[in-house]
Amino acid sequence: SRSGSTDATAPVEYASPASFSEGFVNITLLPGMGWFFQNNSSPLGITNWFQGNTLVFNAQAGSASSYIGANFNNTSGVGTISNWMLTPVLNLSNGDTFSFWTRTVTSPMYADRLQLRLSTAGASTNVGTLATDVGDFTTLLLDINPTLTVAGYPNTWTQYTVTLSGLPPSTTGRFGFRYFVTNGGPSGANSDYIGIDTVEHVSAAPPTATPTNT
Repeated sequence: SRSGSTDATAPVEYASPASFSEGFVNITLLPGMGWFFQNNSSPLGITNWFQGNTLVFNAQAGSASSYIGANFNNTSGVGTISNWMLTPVLNLSNGDTFSFWTRTVTSPMYADRLQLRLSTAGASTNVGTLATDVGDFTTLLLDINPTLTVAGYPNTWTQYTVTLSGLPPSTTGRFGFRYFVTNGGPSGANSDYIGIDTVEHVSAAPPTATPTNT
């Protein structure tokens, strides 16, 4: 059965050097903090992004449920999952790093996949409307398990980091997580359950100098 495993790994706390970070303690607060969610799965299922389920596994850091999850019920029957989670608008510079932790269930039986995409179109939340659309999120930074193998998605918390390059000065935009699984859903051959935790953006730009009186 899907999503039936448990994980007794103890969470780890540490001080973050990030200019922007999110630990998903309470995901109901995220839209008010500038995060954006849109499920373009076809056909739509009964779940969207949800608070981490400790019956499946515990968070990478913080309290046991302080991560965000998505699962095979993002679509229904046999479908294509394309479920988006966009960060708030961020100032982006070459050399910036963006990192997050993710995993699937302890004993995978169905393949999962996650893309990290980038839009440099400011506050745009355009991810299109179809399961195949990417809207303004045309830059693919990372594709975890694109060939949809059962063992291709990490089954323990694993950190991924990307470094930005090739950006013009004064770029603003958003990072987009896309849970993207073809032939998914409760009757499909793929898709189970993923979690995301400890999202961090570390800016390479020097901090703005603070004038001092002498």
